[in-house]
Amino acid sequence: MEKVIATRSVPNATLYATLLLRIGLGLLFLAHAAIKVFVFTMPGFLGYFASLGLPAVFAYATLALEVAGGLCLVLGIYAPLICLPLAGELMGTIVMEHGKHGFVFSNPGGGWEFPALWALALIVLSLLGDGPLALRPMRRGSIWSFLG
Repeated sequence: MEKVIATRSVPNATLYATLLLRIGLGLLFLAHAAIKVFVFTMPGFLGYFASLGLPAVFAYATLALEVAGGLCLVLGIYAPLICLPLAGELMGTIVMEHGKHGFVFSNPGGGWEFPALWALALIVLSLLGDGPLALRPMRRGSIWSFLG
């Protein structure tokens, strides 16, 4: 018995939009991590986490996730999978800090609009897939196969 596989063609514009989104989000995370290290410095970053009542290990884990996740997105290494913990981190920033400053990110302390948009973009990329030029693409539908 022959197995029939349904395929749908994806327009080139969608593929390259996915590539642009993946690389852009990855570069944002790398820049975000670099600011923590080179502008706030590690002692400042660790102190900020301490002011939130979080242990230093959370600061190091956040930085590691942003660097590793940013690199994975730029290079296309299991991008749909790495999007999920990155989106979770951003949702955590809303819960721990940005949510109490209101919606608009230009509010003192930064509101939650930018982290929410960033998290949404990561979820969209996770649904779209790797896009072209990915070094280690996920198998099609391996994360979101339950959506059909």
